[in-house]
This record gives sequence, C-alpha cells and structure tokens, in this order.
Amino acid sequence: MKIVTTPDEIQSIALAKRRQGQTIGLVPTMGYFHEGHLALMREARRRADCVITTLFVNPMQFGPTEDLDNYPHNFGRDTALAESVGVDFLYAPTNAAMYNDEFSSTVHVEGLTSGLCGAARLGHFDGVTTVVAKLFNQTLPHIAVFGQKDFQQLAVIRRMTSDLDFPIEIIAHPIVREESGLAMSSRNTYLKEEEMGAALSLSQAIAGAKAIAANPSSTSNTIKKNVRELIEKHAECTIDYVEIVNALSLEPCDTIDADSIILLAVKINKRIRLIDNSLLLDT
Repeated sequence: MKIVTTPDEIQSIALAKRRQGQTIGLVPTMGYFHEGHLALMREARRRADCVITTLFVNPMQFGPTEDLDNYPHNFGRDTALAESVGVDFLYAPTNAAMYNDEFSSTVHVEGLTSGLCGAARLGHFDGVTTVVAKLFNQTLPHIAVFGQKDFQQLAVIRRMTSDLDFPIEIIAHPIVREESGLAMSSRNTYLKEEEMGAALSLSQAIAGAKAIAANPSSTSNTIKKNVRELIEKHAECTIDYVEIVNALSLEPCDTIDADSIILLAVKINKRIRLIDNSLLLDT
C-alpha cells in the first residue's frame, strides 16, 4: 500500500489506472478505523481493481462547538488496518492541500439537507458535499462505497452525484454493529463504561420500533412515542430527533410501508452525538 498526500499525485495515479483499464473503488473516511470502515474497504476490494481509501478529517463539516479538535486519530494504526484489507492507496491530504488560502467554493444540495442532522448541524452537509466532490475529482473513482449509518449523508451524496453528473456508482453498505447492537462509530471511543447502557438504548429502541411496525395498524406517531420513552428512561440521553421518513425522499411519513425508515440522533451526557437508523419493515 502506498500513502499519498497531495491532490496532484493521487489524480495522476488515478488517471494512470484508468488508462490501464482498471476500475477504481473509493472509500472516503475521516480515519480512526473500526470494523465498519474495514467492511467498506473490503466491499470496494471485491468490486474494483484498485482501491483508494481517503483519510481526511474535514474541518468544513464541523460546527464551531463540535468535536473537530478532539476527533480521534491514530495514523499508524489506520495505515496498518487499511493495508490488512487490501487497500492499494491511502490518500491522506493536509488541510492546506485541500483548502488553500483562496478557497471559496461550496457545493450545496437543497431539500435533503434541511431536516434531521441538517437542522441540528447547520452547514454540515455543505462541508460534506464540498469535500466529497473534491475527493471524487481527485481520485476519479468508478464506484464509491459509503455506510448506511449516515443515512442522510448517503442520500445527499447520491443526489449530488446525480445532479452534478459524476460518472460514479454509489454503493451503500449495511450498518456494521458491535455484538451488543451498538452501531459502530469512531465516536464510540468517547463513551465511558457507565454510558454504554444509554448508548445501547438507540439500537434497543429501534428493535422495539420494528416490533411495533410489524402490526399493520401501527402509526408513525405511536412508534416515535414509544422510541422516545425508551430512550428517555436514560437520564444521560438528550434526543436531537426521532423521525420516520421515506427512505428515498426523506419526507416524513404517517403510515408505515416498505420504504419507511426510522432515524435517531441522541446526545449522551451532552458530549457524544450518536446516530442510528433502520428500515421498519423487513423485506
């Protein structure tokens, strides 16, 4: 595996691979790899001749009160893990390489970014779409693999890719969970042992929501009320949102069908923001 740090070099590599007729698979990340990240890399390895994983903690997607300065990192560990699953190039640019002093452009997606995490984290998705568009142009992938845990992000990136005519197939990978049911996240490292019960309430509440949704007479309001009650039993939890929306449009839905998805965002002791989601009906 080769480590690359500049846009020019990674783009030159990508152009050469394309000239050789190789397909390129991209896995964008902010590092501090866990099994969820590695699953995305394995999927890219399965689908592409050349795998590029990017490692860049993007300052544009963090708000002024968020955890940019404390975001976990361990470059040596990440390098070893990426190499262990067959990544060909680890692209780790600096802030200066990505955003020079004259940088002044932003990619904005209307509609899909207005609710859910977009309402709680103003400007977040502009940061996401801007950096992903840059990474697409720098690495020139045929496919890009994203996890479904960040479901709204996945929907926004799909829309941007379509709207801006990027010739890239967006691959969605199912959520990877701990044995406990907790959705894997780099932010899980912030959790103290005594906070695990509160953190697990998200996946437990989703399981309860799916059980209620199996009843054809159930409604969104009934399910959301039950989820809130289960999570709020834990004093450490502050709910940002509990929403049931259409998986394609992200518009709220009152009745449950095959496209209904429940999405949660919860802060643990006002320090750690966790998200989770699931389709309500198993198909």
